[in-house]
Amino acid sequence: MTEKLNRTQRQAALAELSGWREVAGRDAITRTFVFADFVEAFGFMTKVALVAERMDHHPEWSNVYKAVTVLLTTHDAGGLTMKDVELARAMDMAAKS
Repeated sequence: MTEKLNRTQRQAALAELSGWREVAGRDAITRTFVFADFVEAFGFMTKVALVAERMDHHPEWSNVYKAVTVLLTTHDAGGLTMKDVELARAMDMAAKS
């Protein structure tokens, strides 16, 4: 089982993740990605879906037109873990490509 991040680890991770923030009332992080249009947003979700499947770690997310809002937490660990940080990094990279 993956271990939850402690307060120090969480703060260090958030310091290096641009645009991500903690979610009030949940042990999770969130970010909204905004693209030029729906096709770019959907393309981002497709890229990330392939990464998430390989990691066996799936995000909570929603898409409205050109915006994709993501929430990351590790359900079986009961909160934020390095799996979430790694997927957040992968999402940041996918959004840039």
